[in-house]
Amino acid sequence: MSLEQHTYDESQIQVLEGLEAVRKRPGMYIGSTSGKGLHHLVWEVVDNSIDEALAGYCNKIDVFVHENNSITVIDNGRGIPVGENAKLKKSTLEVVMTVLHAGGKFGGEGYKVSGGLHGVGVSVVNALSEQVIVQVRREGKVFQQEYRKGAPQYDIKVVGESEETGTKVTFLPDAEIFTETTVYDYDTLQSRIRELAFLNKGIEITLTDERSGESNAFKYDGGINEFVTFLNRNREALHEAPIYVEGSKDHIQVEVALQYNDSYSEHIYSFANNINTHEGGTHESGFKSALTRIINEYARKTNLLKDNDSNFSGDDVREGLTAIISVKIPEPQFEGQTKTKLGNSEVRGIVESLFAEKLQEFLEENPSVSRRIVEKGLQAARAREAARKARDLTRRKSALEVGSLPGKLADCSSKDASISELYIVEGDSAGGSAKSGRDRHFQAILPLRGKILNVEKARLDRILGNAEIRSIITALGTGISDDFDLAKARYHKIIIMTDADVDGAHIRTLMLTFFYRYMRQIIEAGYIYIAQPPLYKVERSKIVRYAQTEKERDQIIAEFGEGAKVNVQRYKGLGEMNPDQLWETTMDPESRTMLQVSIQDAIEADVIFDTLMGDNVEPRRDFIHKYAKDATLDF
Repeated sequence: MSLEQHTYDESQIQVLEGLEAVRKRPGMYIGSTSGKGLHHLVWEVVDNSIDEALAGYCNKIDVFVHENNSITVIDNGRGIPVGENAKLKKSTLEVVMTVLHAGGKFGGEGYKVSGGLHGVGVSVVNALSEQVIVQVRREGKVFQQEYRKGAPQYDIKVVGESEETGTKVTFLPDAEIFTETTVYDYDTLQSRIRELAFLNKGIEITLTDERSGESNAFKYDGGINEFVTFLNRNREALHEAPIYVEGSKDHIQVEVALQYNDSYSEHIYSFANNINTHEGGTHESGFKSALTRIINEYARKTNLLKDNDSNFSGDDVREGLTAIISVKIPEPQFEGQTKTKLGNSEVRGIVESLFAEKLQEFLEENPSVSRRIVEKGLQAARAREAARKARDLTRRKSALEVGSLPGKLADCSSKDASISELYIVEGDSAGGSAKSGRDRHFQAILPLRGKILNVEKARLDRILGNAEIRSIITALGTGISDDFDLAKARYHKIIIMTDADVDGAHIRTLMLTFFYRYMRQIIEAGYIYIAQPPLYKVERSKIVRYAQTEKERDQIIAEFGEGAKVNVQRYKGLGEMNPDQLWETTMDPESRTMLQVSIQDAIEADVIFDTLMGDNVEPRRDFIHKYAKDATLDF
C-alpha cells in the first residue's frame, strides 16, 4: 500500500450538519437503537410535558400508542412558542424541532427545574423518526408543522382555532434506525408513566394502547407517599402510614417518604428531577446518614440500646425499609458510569438536615412505631453478627488457592476470568454429563443438589448457612452483600443450566433471586446467563437436528419431508443427553444459544421478586391468574 493512500488532509474531515449527526450515531444520543432506545423517544417527548407541569402550567398529559406503533403525546401546557426566532429567522417551533440543544432549559427563565437525563430534547426524536407532526395550541389558534426524518415538509401554518393551549406531538420511529424492533411494550411504558405520576403529585397522565384497547390513568395527589405504599403492597408494613418529609432550601426541593415492612431487604430509590439515580449520590448519602444517626440517638435516649450495645450500622436501620428520595434541582450534576449518580455536594447537607429534623419529630411523637423500628434494628444487628461468622466460611484466602474451593466444583484450568465460564448445573447426573462434555480449559462445572434456599424469606445469616449457596459464593470468589467485589470474580460468564421443566424453572428463579438480592452488580455487569438446552432431538437416517420449541420441531419435521418415519425424542432433563450432545447443543460457544440476564427496571424487578418469592400469597395468585393464558404447559 502506497503512502498516498494514507494521506490525512482536509478532504477526510467530515462535517455533519443539523440532525445528520444524530442519524449517523443514534446510540450517542439515546443509548441504543434497541428497545431501550425506542422507548427513550417517548420519554424525551413526555419529559417536555412534565417540565411544563413542574413550571405550573400543565396538569394533564395523554399518551397514545397507535396501531402502527406511532406515538402521540398531548399536554395542556402553554404550547411551544411559534414566533420567529430572531437569530435563525425561522419559527421557534422549527428551531426546537430541528436544532440540537435548543429549548427553554439552558439558563433562561423558561424552566427553573427540568427533567430529562441528557437534555438532547425532542429534536433527537425528530431526527430518528420517519414522520413527526406537531400541533401547537396557543394564541387562540392551532399551528402545525410536519417533518420527515428531521426535515420540515412545510413552513409552520395555522390549521384551526382553539381556546385551549398545549402541544400535541405524533411520531413514527424510523425502521431504518430501529432495525431490531419498532414495537412498543405497554408494560414498559406503563411502568415509567406511573412512576412519573408518583413523582409529580397531582398531575394526571393517561396511557392508551389502541393496539389492545387497554387504557389506564395515573394521578396521585399523595405523590411519593402513595409510591411507597404501592411498592409495599405485597409486604406487611410495620406502621400504617409512611413517614413523609417535604421541604426546600436554596431553590432545592426535597421529598422523602419511607415505610418499614417485615422483609429482610432494603428498597431505596432516589430521584433527581424525575431521573432514577440508581447509582445513588449526594441526596441518598444525606438520607442514609440522617437515618442512621437519628435512630441511634433515639434508641440511646429511650434506653432501647444499652450502654454495652454497639451502635446500629446503616444496614441494621435499613433492613425492611422502603424509601423514596426525590429532589428537584435547578442545575443537577450527574456522574457515575451511566450518568445516574447525583454529584451536587450542597444537596447532601440539605437533605440530611431537613430529613433528620422531621424524622426525630416523628419518632418522638409515635413511640409504639418507633419501638418496632428499633426492635427490628436490634434483630438485624444480631443477625449481622451471626452472618459475619458465617461469611468467614465463604471467603477465599487467594484466587489461586484451589484448595479452598468447593469440593464438587470441577474448575477450569484457565486463570483468566475474562474467558472463564462457570456452569451452575441442576443435579449430579447433568453435572456428570457437563463435566465430561465441557472444554476443561475455560469451562468450570458446579453441580447443585436440589433447590437452593429462597433468599427472599431469610436473613443473611441463614442464607450463608445454606451449603449450596456457600458453594456458589466460594466458587465465584466475589464475596457477598457489603463484601462484594466484582473485580474478584473468577468467571465473567456464570451460566445457569437447569432442566426445561417446572422444577428447572423454579431452581432458575431461586438462583436469580439470590443473585439479584445479594450480588446485583454481577447482573449489572452482564455476567449472568441462562443456558438454552434443546427440548427435542429430531433424527432421520442418521441426520440429527435439535429444537428448542415445538414450532422448531415441527419445522424440522416439515423440512425432512412427507413420508419420512422421523424419530423425535423429548428431553425431560439434561441428564438424558450424553456429554457429546450436551456440548454440541448447549455448551459449545460456536453453536449454543444463551440468554443474557439484564435489569431494565430495578423497581419493577423488585416488585416481581416480591410477588413471586415473598410470603404474601394473594399477589402471587393474582399474578398467576393474569399471566396464565400466556403460559405453556410441560407434559
